[in-house]
Amino acid sequence: MSRVGIFLADGFEEIEGLTVVDILRRAGIDISMISINGKKKVTGAHGIALDMDEDIVQCDPDKLDMLVLPGGMPGTTNLAACEKLTEALKKADQEKRGIAAICAAPSVLGDLGFLKGKKAVCYPGFESRLTGAEVLAVPVVTDGHITTSRGMGTAIAFALELTKRLKDEETAKQVGRSILYNV
Repeated sequence: MSRVGIFLADGFEEIEGLTVVDILRRAGIDISMISINGKKKVTGAHGIALDMDEDIVQCDPDKLDMLVLPGGMPGTTNLAACEKLTEALKKADQEKRGIAAICAAPSVLGDLGFLKGKKAVCYPGFESRLTGAEVLAVPVVTDGHITTSRGMGTAIAFALELTKRLKDEETAKQVGRSILYNV
């Protein structure tokens, strides 16, 4: 079974983070909410506080099949500033393990140079940070081992794309139907 880590920082966009967790768990995918702030509680951009499954200090990112970054501000800035996370992302990219980011968070991948020669999307206004990417205007795109999405309104499509990548298309369709998405 695939193991996924969603890395959450204070100031993350709650819908982008929780939608991914909810849908992947509905699909039977092992996803862990991982705090990067040294505490077991993270507070989103709109004041919603969540208890985490793990802290980045306890987590072994090398055992994750996919690393997921939700957007939001200042959550994205906090993710980019976390050295342990950026090192884990670099190793995952070298090993071609799954990496996914939504909203402003694809800028972290662009700043690390992961998007050169790839198709990618992000929240409007962050396009210049997708260094070397062919920037599209679609809800979600996967190019190789990297999936990016545009924002809160595309969170379900993003999570279903991750389900398809981690399991299969039929599971993604089944979960989509069960939540009345695109019915």
